[in-house]
Amino acid sequence: MNPIMKKQPLGFQWPTQDPFLFCVHHLDQYPKGNSQQGPAASLEGRRLGQDFDLENDWKMYHGHQVPGFPEHPHRGFETVTVVLEGYVDHHDSSGASGRYGGGDVQWMTAGSGMQHAEMFPLVQDEKDNTLHLFQIWLNLPRKDKFVKPHYKMLWHEKIPKLTYGEGSFMSEVTIIAGEFDGHTALEPAPNSWAADPNHHVDILLIKMAQGFSLDLPRKSDTMIRNLYYYQGEGILVNGEPTQSGQCLQIENVDITIKNGEGESYLLLLQGEPIGDPVVQYGPFVMSSEKEIQEAYMDYQKTRFGGWPWDRPDPVNERDIGRRAVYADTRV
Repeated sequence: MNPIMKKQPLGFQWPTQDPFLFCVHHLDQYPKGNSQQGPAASLEGRRLGQDFDLENDWKMYHGHQVPGFPEHPHRGFETVTVVLEGYVDHHDSSGASGRYGGGDVQWMTAGSGMQHAEMFPLVQDEKDNTLHLFQIWLNLPRKDKFVKPHYKMLWHEKIPKLTYGEGSFMSEVTIIAGEFDGHTALEPAPNSWAADPNHHVDILLIKMAQGFSLDLPRKSDTMIRNLYYYQGEGILVNGEPTQSGQCLQIENVDITIKNGEGESYLLLLQGEPIGDPVVQYGPFVMSSEKEIQEAYMDYQKTRFGGWPWDRPDPVNERDIGRRAVYADTRV
C-alpha cells in the first residue's frame, strides 16, 4: 500500500500542516565578510531591503549591510531555528541577545508579543561564509497565544544525535523535538505545544548513507506527518520511489525509508493538530480577525516592550563566539 497521500514540490517556503505553520530552507553561499560582517562583494543591482532573488547564490533578505531580518514583531506562535552552517545573531525587545550556529537550535515563543532581529553575520573574512538553516513556525493553541515570551538555546553538543553504521556509510538522526528510537529530545520552551509528549511533536533531521534503511513507526491515528526530501538521488518509501525536492504527506502507518545511491537528507515534521482556527497576517498568527486587529493596535501602542538596541539590525562583535545572553543577565 502506498503510504504517500500527497506530493508537493519544495521551493523556498515549504508546505506545512497544523500544528506547523511555516517552514523555510535557507542555503546561501555568502562570500568573505567585510569589516561590518557584511559581504565583501558588490551589492549593485540588488533590491536592498527586499533581496529574495532565488536565482542568486546568496541573498541579503531584508538587510542592507548585513544579510538577515532586522527588527520585526511576532505574536501567537513559536519559531524553531535550526542552523546547520554559519551563524545567526539574535537580539530581542527583552534585551536578550546571542549568537548561534553549527548545529545549534533556537526555540523562541513569541506568545503575547515580542520583537527580534535575526541577522546573518559573515564572521569569516578570509574565506567564504556558507549559511544553511531551517526556520519552522509552530502554532500555539488559542489558550496559550498570550503566554509570556520565552527564548532558549538548544546547543548542538547536547542535542541527541543517533548514528548508524560507520565511516562513509554513517547515517544520522538528529532529534530536535520529540522522541525517536528510544531517545528523547531536549526540553522545548515550557508553553510549547511540543512540551506535552501526548502531542507527538517530532522534528527530526535525517542523513541517510547509501543503501541505508530507516523505520518510522506510526504513533497515532490523528497526527500529521510531512517528510521533506531536500537532497539526494532517490529513496523508496514503503517501496514507492521518490525523487528529491519534494514534500511527502505520509499516512499514519509504519513506514520504511530505503536510500538509493549517494547520501540523502530529509526533515521530518509530525505532530497532533491543534485544531483551532488559524488567522495569519504578516508576523502575527491568531485565532480570529479581531485578534489580528488587536495585535496591530497593541504593537502600535506598546511596540511589544520597545527596542533597546541602537540599530534595527544589530550584530555582535566578530569574535564573540556562540553564546546566549538572557534578559535576566544570565550568559
